[in-house]
Amino acid sequence: MRLLQRHLCTIAMSLVAVCTAHAATLVEPTLHIKPAASGAGRVALTLDACDGQTDTRILSVLVENKIPATIFVTGIWLKRNAAAVEIMRAHPDLFELENHGGHHIPAVDSPQKIYGIKSAGSPDAVLAEVESGAAALARTGEPAPKWFRGATAEYSPSAIAMIRKLGFKIAGFSINGDGGSLLGAKETARRIAAAKDGDVIISHINQPTHAAGEGVVQGLLALKAKGVTFVRLDDADGTGNHGTTD
Repeated sequence: MRLLQRHLCTIAMSLVAVCTAHAATLVEPTLHIKPAASGAGRVALTLDACDGQTDTRILSVLVENKIPATIFVTGIWLKRNAAAVEIMRAHPDLFELENHGGHHIPAVDSPQKIYGIKSAGSPDAVLAEVESGAAALARTGEPAPKWFRGATAEYSPSAIAMIRKLGFKIAGFSINGDGGSLLGAKETARRIAAAKDGDVIISHINQPTHAAGEGVVQGLLALKAKGVTFVRLDDADGTGNHGTTD
């Protein structure tokens, strides 16, 4: 009996080691844009619209202050936020809508959880998530997306290769502005206001009840007051690691 228990324990430890090693292969890509030639610098603002509703605090400030942004939208969010989509489409000079997947599923081709969210779990499921997100955007009449950002912004390297073969660049970031929309307003504002020339900010525009949204507004207005120029990803030369853009 003791020998059997020891044998089972060895097998269990081996499985844990394998799973841990596999999980360690996940990457969270960075992305920077080409710095400005002069002035106070330029920054790319990217906002994820995962599911839920629209944070009109952020959307209103972007429109009123003419701050361009790249919005990564899921098929789920598009269905629920037609009014916000119309506002964005009415300002094509400000908003670029890109692919955040059909159902907000992490682009990881092995079964696991990332921040409590189940991964796609297989190559076919990764492809389905990416392609269904692009199809959802096409149904709104938007131009074909060029960029993809998966749920949680973490990927398996093999999934990155598959997504690139579909023709998408993968949008990493250099500043996590709102910590998944879970940070307080003060910390979110501090992080965003600290952005430097060439940074790519990630935050969220789908959590209108979270304090982080107010921090996004404060941080963006602080950058504007410094004279920072905001650009969309399509209007900048973005360079990411892990083969995400080259």
